[in-house]
Amino acid sequence: MRTLVLAAIGAIVLAGGWYFGPGANQDSRVVIASGALVFPELAGKLQTAATIEITNKGKILRIVRGPEFWGLADRNGYKVQQDKLREMLTGLTELRISELRTADPTQYDRLGVDDPMGANSTANLLRVLDASGKPIAELITGHRRVRTAGNLPETLYIRRPGEAQSWLAEGRVQVDGDPQLWFERDIVNIPLDRVASVVSRRGEAVLNFAKVDGKPALTGDHPPLDDYRVEDVFRALAQLTLTDVSVAAKAPGEKIGEAVYTLTDGVRITVSVARADKDIWVQLAAAGDGAAALQAGFAGWAFQLGAWKEKSFLPVMDDLKAEEPAKPAASQ
Repeated sequence: MRTLVLAAIGAIVLAGGWYFGPGANQDSRVVIASGALVFPELAGKLQTAATIEITNKGKILRIVRGPEFWGLADRNGYKVQQDKLREMLTGLTELRISELRTADPTQYDRLGVDDPMGANSTANLLRVLDASGKPIAELITGHRRVRTAGNLPETLYIRRPGEAQSWLAEGRVQVDGDPQLWFERDIVNIPLDRVASVVSRRGEAVLNFAKVDGKPALTGDHPPLDDYRVEDVFRALAQLTLTDVSVAAKAPGEKIGEAVYTLTDGVRITVSVARADKDIWVQLAAAGDGAAALQAGFAGWAFQLGAWKEKSFLPVMDDLKAEEPAKPAASQ
């Protein structure tokens, strides 16, 4: 059964549309049998959701459906982790009532099901809306309990908005209100052996790197260099991941240089580097035969990276120099 549910949700995620069965606004006095699904028949109704909202500490994160994938609304629809989203929705379809809990609002914070708009609340309000903005499913999720002994399933506390009664439910629904936890972080992964040459420009200074006898090297006259630091220039595009993202036209910082990477297949990747406070932002452009797929992922975006990446893209000679050997201690 779980396999069928996963397959159904996976197909719908890839198609760009989901539908969550409406959560009945049940009276808290109604007895719900232990083991009952929180959202009955939900898996069969995942068809037409347009927006997912997660509220935490008064802040609302919106994930919106795009033509090809789901993305973050406040990042201009930049792609979220589709597998993470699929896992959250699968958990929602499988969530089951386990035990009755408190209906006393003064006790909600102990379970993490208090008002998610509160500045100190740990609760998350998960809302799924259709294209007209009408709620399809709503649930306040609280503290989770992971029980490793006896391979018991995970549980969490839940409450429907507007209802006093809270419940302990069986299942896993990972709800995160922090956009940093939703980004699709991978930008590109070009290993060292696919890079043929690099030209790094910072102001008037230009450094040319090439492979000499298959080994990364800086061309021209220069002092002794650290081989690993030179190789790090060729590794700059390997497993490149972002810490934040912006529409390119609104990217912060001022440009300080650019690096052009020519790959062994002739594709060229230009990395424009800007500095903003302690971080750097890069914009990438790919050109050449076979570069269309890369360019599709780069176009229109600026990516925030850790400040340490600046030395990989735009090194200065002092960044590349080998350490001078230690001088022998003077004899007594």
